[in-house]
Amino acid sequence: MMEPLSAASVAWYVTGRFYAAADTSMQDLGYFLHLQGIAGDLFDGPRSESTACFTFRSAPFRSKTVTNGDLSIGLDDVGDFTLYLKRHGGASFDKPDSFSEGEPIATFRRVSLVMGTTLSGSTGKQELLTLNTFTASLIWSQEFEFRGARYNLAHLLPHGITQWGDASPTLLSPVPQGFEKVIAFVGSAIALGK
Repeated sequence: MMEPLSAASVAWYVTGRFYAAADTSMQDLGYFLHLQGIAGDLFDGPRSESTACFTFRSAPFRSKTVTNGDLSIGLDDVGDFTLYLKRHGGASFDKPDSFSEGEPIATFRRVSLVMGTTLSGSTGKQELLTLNTFTASLIWSQEFEFRGARYNLAHLLPHGITQWGDASPTLLSPVPQGFEKVIAFVGSAIALGK
C-alpha cells in the first residue's frame, strides 16, 4: 500500500475558472497541473484543459461579502468538489460540464467557510488581486488505474488538504450559456497531517 504524503508537503497544483450564475450561485472547475504521488504524465499532449487526465468540479455554492476599506471579503459556503479521471482528456472551459465527465475518483468537502479577499485600486473600481484559502477533508474515494499503476487518494491524502488560490482581476469571455461571469484562478494545496 502506498504511503500518505507527508504533512505540509505539496499535494497538488491546479488551474481553473470560477463561474458565476444569474441566481448568484458559483462553482469552480479546472484541471491538475501536478498531483503528487501519481506517476507519469498527467496530460495526453501539450498541457492544457483539453489534454488533462485529471479534472475537478465543485457543487454550486453561494458567497456572502463583507467590506473593509478597499478589501472585499467573500465568505463561501461549506461544499463539495469531486476529482475525475478522464482517460483521453477533452475538457473545455467553454463547456463546463466537460470537467465532470469521466470517472469520479474522490470527493473532498470544504470543512468551514472559504475566505476570499479582493483588493481594489485606489478608486475602488478596479480589482487588483483576489486570494482565497480553504481546508477540505476527503469524504469519499475509490481505487483507480492510471498508466499501469493503481491508486487511491484515501492512501495519498487521508486527512485532506489546505489550498491557497489566486484569481485574476480580469473577467473572461466568452461566457458559457447559463453564467454571467467567468474568472481564471490557480491553486496550490498541501497535505494535512493528523
